[in-house]
Amino acid sequence: MELPEVLGLPADAVVTAGPRGALGRIWRVQAGADTYAVKELFGTPPSPATIEAELAFTRAAARAGVAVPASYPGTDGNYVHRMPEGSWLRRLDWFDLRPIDPVDPAALGRLLAGLHREAPAARAEPDGDEPDPWYDTPPPLTGWPEIRRTGWDARLRTLPELCAMVSPPDLATTRLCHRDLHPENVLAGPDGELVVVDLDQVGPAEPVRELTRYLFDWFCDGPADVDAMRMFHEAYIEAGGPARLTRPGDFTMLVASRLNFLRRQVRIAADPDTEPQHREWAEAEIDEAVRILPTPAQIEQVLQLVSR
Repeated sequence: MELPEVLGLPADAVVTAGPRGALGRIWRVQAGADTYAVKELFGTPPSPATIEAELAFTRAAARAGVAVPASYPGTDGNYVHRMPEGSWLRRLDWFDLRPIDPVDPAALGRLLAGLHREAPAARAEPDGDEPDPWYDTPPPLTGWPEIRRTGWDARLRTLPELCAMVSPPDLATTRLCHRDLHPENVLAGPDGELVVVDLDQVGPAEPVRELTRYLFDWFCDGPADVDAMRMFHEAYIEAGGPARLTRPGDFTMLVASRLNFLRRQVRIAADPDTEPQHREWAEAEIDEAVRILPTPAQIEQVLQLVSR
């Protein structure tokens, strides 16, 4: 990839492809002795207000002792830059990261507790809008494109019960949260330290709703890992985490965000105008999203475990 001058990187910088996700791709840039990450964003870029919220999250993470890649403005003072083909670029710190293995539930609990302790109050999205319904309003149960996967019909039958659990957020308790702390966004650095990446979704959330999604993202890939959940939750409480899980509505972010993500991928895959690379990605994401969709029984199990 050819880098635009506005990023402020030398013309002889060496660019190599890194990992990609549903909303973007990372490029590794070697600029002399310095290494940076250039993130290519698909779709709508973050607004200046969202960038400012990300910077606020980064400052809060630093107070909590959590590593987060810093963002760099370009030569024009902006943090996001448009490419001719329609994608957007931004420059960040590069970390040599790897998946956490083995997973330490207590360390993950302390990390989330630190982020929640230091998070500033946030009653609205960075642009001033009401909290994004992605995290508290599931999609309609009708009108889905006809794409079927293994287990799809069985999971569809549980959707009315899952959707009945969701509720609007309590704006008196919402704080600035990451809102996407799955295992691909909390990684291990060169010395084993935990590093939080991908701040594109920062915004208001009740800490308890982020906690429940975090539990499922890390410890419920199939049957719930009860022992890991217990260690995580005990460490979170001991480290001063403010969230307390008490009712089914606390699983709102988990249910709404997973169903909204699934609906989006189904639509992308079914759209005849979708580029092949994006359709292939969406097809794989559908399989994964259906497989990890929580069941009412799993939610009840976790509620009973953690509320005790």
